[in-house]
Amino acid sequence: MPSLRRVLLLALSMFLLLPSLAQAAGVSPVFDLGSPSGSPFPSDRWTSPDATQLTGLRVTLPKPNCAVFPSDCEDVDVLNTLDGFNVQPRLSIPFSGEVDPASATSDSVFLVRLRDGAVTGINQVVWHPATKVLHAEADEQLAQHTRYLMVVTRGVRDAGGDRIDTAAFRRELNHGQTGSAADKAYRKDLLDALRSLPAGVQPADVAAASLFTTQSVTAQLEQIRRQLGAAAPAPASFTLGSGGERTVFPRAEVTSILFARQNSTAGPGAPAPLPAFPLLSLFGSIGTVAFGAYDSPDYETPAKVIPATGTATGTPVPQRVSRIHFNLFLPAGPAPAGGWPVAIFGHGFGDHKNSSPLVVAASMAGAGIATVAINVVGHGGGDQGTLTVTRTSGAPVTFSAGGRGIDQNGDGAIASTEGVDAAAPQTLVANRDGLRQTIVDLMQLVRVLEVGADVDGNGTRDLDPARISYFGQSFGGIYGTPFLAVEPDVRTGVMNVPGGPIIEIARLSPAFRPLVWLSLVGRTPVLANLPGLFQFDENLPLRNQPPLVDTVPGAAPIQQLIEHSEWAAQSANPAAYAPHLIRSPLEGVPAKSIILQFARGDRTVPNPTTSAIIRAGDLASRTTLFRNDLAHPVTPGLPSNPHTFLTGIGGAGTTIALQAQGQIATFFASGGAVTIDPDGPAPFFETPMVGPPPEDLAYLP
Repeated sequence: MPSLRRVLLLALSMFLLLPSLAQAAGVSPVFDLGSPSGSPFPSDRWTSPDATQLTGLRVTLPKPNCAVFPSDCEDVDVLNTLDGFNVQPRLSIPFSGEVDPASATSDSVFLVRLRDGAVTGINQVVWHPATKVLHAEADEQLAQHTRYLMVVTRGVRDAGGDRIDTAAFRRELNHGQTGSAADKAYRKDLLDALRSLPAGVQPADVAAASLFTTQSVTAQLEQIRRQLGAAAPAPASFTLGSGGERTVFPRAEVTSILFARQNSTAGPGAPAPLPAFPLLSLFGSIGTVAFGAYDSPDYETPAKVIPATGTATGTPVPQRVSRIHFNLFLPAGPAPAGGWPVAIFGHGFGDHKNSSPLVVAASMAGAGIATVAINVVGHGGGDQGTLTVTRTSGAPVTFSAGGRGIDQNGDGAIASTEGVDAAAPQTLVANRDGLRQTIVDLMQLVRVLEVGADVDGNGTRDLDPARISYFGQSFGGIYGTPFLAVEPDVRTGVMNVPGGPIIEIARLSPAFRPLVWLSLVGRTPVLANLPGLFQFDENLPLRNQPPLVDTVPGAAPIQQLIEHSEWAAQSANPAAYAPHLIRSPLEGVPAKSIILQFARGDRTVPNPTTSAIIRAGDLASRTTLFRNDLAHPVTPGLPSNPHTFLTGIGGAGTTIALQAQGQIATFFASGGAVTIDPDGPAPFFETPMVGPPPEDLAYLP
């Protein structure tokens, strides 16, 4: 028989051990550095030293089984060219058991910016019961090439309401001796970072953590800008006619402009009148219609990718020189001393320089501002297309239309945007580099205007290089935002209906969602998870919605693809450049005077994607919101989708379009000093918008 003393000692030992046993049996975050999914992600464990990068790092994600997941392997190749992680990261935290997703809040999971201790919370929480992984978006866009600490505290509760356990993380972090030298180095760096916990958070409260560095977003465009500024370009040519004719025409003498667009490799189609041509006569404000061209270095490979270079010491290399064509519209009357102020207009996705620029040029000319426009990469049809100007006297003049589309897929057709996206196997790049090359061409256009544009051939400058502005619609607002952030010599700008990132626009927009489906069915294995044409369910919440428990089969791989697409394309995402417009200008670039115009219930560029730009740049005070939800019910014939409210001349939206254009013209004419409300005291425009940026869709039927 055991003695009473021994029984009491055993009972006391068990009593003291019970808390530890209970904690050890509880739910805890998993911290296994053997794979990216085995511990909180993103994580600098999955990087390697690289002295050519601003971060000192390069991403080195391992590949899955490429025989089974070849598309994922191609994506990893793209991601591994980057020098850090997404500036709008989706955080992933694996657990050993079920947790209550409602307990994952900005108090229990947050990010600490190590350079100054600033704390960022979380949003859009998703719990995957099948894999026991908690996902959340950073509540704010993070700073580029900056180190962050992700902290998961015991404020997260398990499914039974108990606080999660810290023992496994502490044991592995402090005593884990297995793994590579990279594992050990990462553990040491993480331990050092945990000394930077915010006030009120104790080390004992930390159940898991990760250390990661965000990518450089702006570096390569800044490198290219410096290259462009190192030498003056040749002046623009205005003698584009097939017979050497000068392609500058008094507006009153032009009877039509015919566009023979090349839509196939068989050559251009029959010439057809430009539908927007009559709008050049609006107000009688345009005096001259001109067509010119200039040379611009092209950094894209034939696969439509700009090769990665070190963000600190790399040197981007032009692959060729492209001839960029532009349309130019000068105001009527004598030019002011120094030439006309000029506004560069950026057209939208699927559009071209021979369409929407003609719709806005008269309003600009009425304010004494010239308008110039180029084609986006992959737009305007093939390069064999022509424009023909017919005149009241003299023979018609035919010249290149400057199309930039290509037959990328070899089917003989040249689609409206074919060539703006990267080709396989780098499809994750999507239109990132088509957008960036367009920005390069715009920066080169600024240099060309600065060397002097002698439009009429009289030996004097006709455009004022000190008064160059920019405005762009939709896609033009998307690439226009980075352009304005990087280009120092364009001081004023208006982004009309921009949004970002592109993948969020595509998945939320009824117009573009089928394109996402096409990308899903084009992968191996196929990721479309619903039967039927254009059907899939990614099962992601919008901002500020309650946590979502994801039980939709096949949704998780789509969610990961969306995250990877956003990450890979951040260097062309307007939201990623928005902080540098006013709040934190890039080195050598002044703060800009801007307006951001958008419309409530936009079905093409949904409101949450525009709000992402507004939030990232603190631009709420610079917004103008068109309240289509108010205008549509009382304006017969007004479209339910207000996306093109800037250019909707000729229908029920004519007054609205002219009011929006008038705001831009007044803003540019004042040098960015005067911002009017487009409709004054009427309720259809809010300048600035009332309330916070909208995070819902608010589509009208």
